Amino acid sequence: MTARIAVAAVTFDRPKELAVLLDSIKAQTAAVDTICLVDSGTTPARSIADQHANVDYVRSEANLGGAGGFALAALKAVASGAKWIWMMDDDAVPADPECLATLVREAEARDLEAVVPLVTAPGQPDRLSFFFRLDGKVTHDRAEVEKLGFLPDDGHFFNGALIRSDVFFKVGLPDMRLFIRGDEVDFTIRLRQAGIRFGTVTTTAITHPHAFSETQHVYGAGWHVIVPESAFKRYYYYRNRGYLIRRYFRVRSFIADVGGYLGYFLQRRDLPGLLAWARTFSAGLRGKGFGPLEDQKF
Repeated sequence: MTARIAVAAVTFDRPKELAVLLDSIKAQTAAVDTICLVDSGTTPARSIADQHANVDYVRSEANLGGAGGFALAALKAVASGAKWIWMMDDDAVPADPECLATLVREAEARDLEAVVPLVTAPGQPDRLSFFFRLDGKVTHDRAEVEKLGFLPDDGHFFNGALIRSDVFFKVGLPDMRLFIRGDEVDFTIRLRQAGIRFGTVTTTAITHPHAFSETQHVYGAGWHVIVPESAFKRYYYYRNRGYLIRRYFRVRSFIADVGGYLGYFLQRRDLPGLLAWARTFSAGLRGKGFGPLEDQKF
């Protein structure tokens, strides 16, 4: 008997992308029982969801961010009784109709509790949207990563990740306090701490918008920092980095961030940028600055 699969998806004001995603899920050779879709957008996407009979549409009048949206969608998906939960953002698209079937096959063959595909940049199938660190250096080269075949205990959640439903009972749901930027890192750390068997398979992929411009090298190829383009994203990224460093006592990350961002902003003589980073990062270290979106000041 084939195990039941549910999709946990989130959307926010991307009707065209959502329509493409839902159609691509329908085209998968592996059957999906239900699509638990959480919509926090300013304009409801119910009309698009209603075009698919198996969509369980959940309207959120509050903007939950990616973290809260995935938490609610995953909980709904687990409640559906599915064995496997396929996590999906609205601007992600499986690379081919065999994507889900490949993930299920790899998970079962390798006895994994969670399996992640490669994430490629739209229109650039040879480039990975999010880097891997190999031999101390970061790479976006798909071919270089594909040579490894399988990357244990590593992966970019949540886009395209296939997670066994009982994992959420062991590690919990995505942390809605993080809103965006860092929720996937927090979840990955919890997987490792719980001894969950997971990894990235290089035999299938999804596409998702990249953030190449955010990666800024400071002291050569081995040391970089992430600098999001908008104040909105920078706030959550810096705050959540500080919070996660404190929560998991990540000494190496603390040293890398302090040294990296000091170097980055001083090299550019950007004192306002340095002060904004320090203020937001320290708030995260102190566990401050959390609350609904309308309470945040960028």
